[in-house]
Amino acid sequence: MGNRKDQLNIHLIGVGNEFRQDDGVGIFIVRHPSLKQLEDIQVSETGGEAADLMDIWKGAGNVFLFDAVSSGNTPGTIYRFDIRHQRLSQDLFGVSSHGIGVAEAIELSRALNRLPVELIVFGIEGKNFGTGPGLSLAVEQATFTVIRRVVKEICKLRKGDLRCTKFG
Repeated sequence: MGNRKDQLNIHLIGVGNEFRQDDGVGIFIVRHPSLKQLEDIQVSETGGEAADLMDIWKGAGNVFLFDAVSSGNTPGTIYRFDIRHQRLSQDLFGVSSHGIGVAEAIELSRALNRLPVELIVFGIEGKNFGTGPGLSLAVEQATFTVIRRVVKEICKLRKGDLRCTKFG
């Protein structure tokens, strides 16, 4: 699995296009001030192409990836996948506005034994994917739940790290 030092190498990846409404949810999350306050965390933004993702997480410890999904479920529904222990649902991530994207990058990395030490994927069910900035209300509300969960997960990884005490 990797040692504790590798696991404390934390990388946040926001996937999407902030000018395609709810498709920008991943970018919105990684830019949020609550996550920027955490120290020693790398942050990347990407349109979600497989090669870009694989380059970003190459040699990473813990990676948290955020993206919009479009499966027809209730907008704002949150999905969480621990990629080391489960496969990404093709129903959620099978069709991508990113071309060959997140699901394909994960499975190719798995086949090549190039996944990060840990890879957690959060998907938020989108409602609007038309042109223009801004998230729909249900998606924006879901981001705050995801952000709280990620801060808790990061602080759990960093147990005993005094920098996390202000986050609970």
